[in-house]
Amino acid sequence: MEVTPYQQARILAEALPYMQRYDEATVVIKYGGHAMGEEQLARDFARDIVLLEQTAINPVVVHGGGPQIEAMLKRVGVKSHFEAGLRITDQATLEIVEMVLAGSINKQMVGYMNEAGGKAVGLCGKDGNMVVAKKLTRSVVDPDSHIERIVDLGFVGEPDKVDTSVLMQILGREIIPVLAPVAAAPNGGTFNVNADTFAGAIAGALKAKRFLLLTDVPGVLDKSKHLIKELSVDDARRLIADGTIAGGMIPKVETCIDALERGVEGVAILDGKVPHAVLLELFTELGAGTLIHP
Repeated sequence: MEVTPYQQARILAEALPYMQRYDEATVVIKYGGHAMGEEQLARDFARDIVLLEQTAINPVVVHGGGPQIEAMLKRVGVKSHFEAGLRITDQATLEIVEMVLAGSINKQMVGYMNEAGGKAVGLCGKDGNMVVAKKLTRSVVDPDSHIERIVDLGFVGEPDKVDTSVLMQILGREIIPVLAPVAAAPNGGTFNVNADTFAGAIAGALKAKRFLLLTDVPGVLDKSKHLIKELSVDDARRLIADGTIAGGMIPKVETCIDALERGVEGVAILDGKVPHAVLLELFTELGAGTLIHP
């Protein structure tokens, strides 16, 4: 369907109040999942981020890279070890994780944004000690004995301290920071950090106006599998308790709640495979996913 010049002008005019709402505001966007693996979607996403920067918004992008890490581990013959369904990140796996996240994926995203006319720089949590993590352990219950035990996940961490000084030097200067979720360990080593958790910690530390979590699903769904457009933190906790929010959506919603409690104004969970999802969420009345607010 061809859009007429009149329709294009009307769309721009209708977006104006939303652009004004986010003028000079910081928006943290976590980008990941299968949308990253499709080149055209990734290029479209990069153009949208450059557009945000051009409209006086300060975007901060945090990317994941699970499928790409998986592919590289297979390519170099590093075997993944799992315990109780959880991946163990040993030294050999960590080297691949750091290489893929802080290397190839990060620079690819930076390249797409620069090609679209932006000025993007690639960083990771180790740069300037931006994110120092502590070791993450998980407790699991054995299905046979029902005894709880601790699983050592290896070089997997969770954010402990966030120093925004490097980001504050960049934001507002027409530069787009693109962050890989690789964090520093207190001993100078490296921790692999879940990208959602990493992005939530960055959003909280920056007291972002919006934190957008791009996933592979439309947002939070009710028991009839219909999209819930808006939730308060209390609503979200109630839906976790009654089992409406389940499986992999629980840690995502908990990350959102944590970011809100750290001072983020609003969090949206949306489908990264929808073209221009970020623009739809920020610049239209209806948004594109589930908005969670305090």
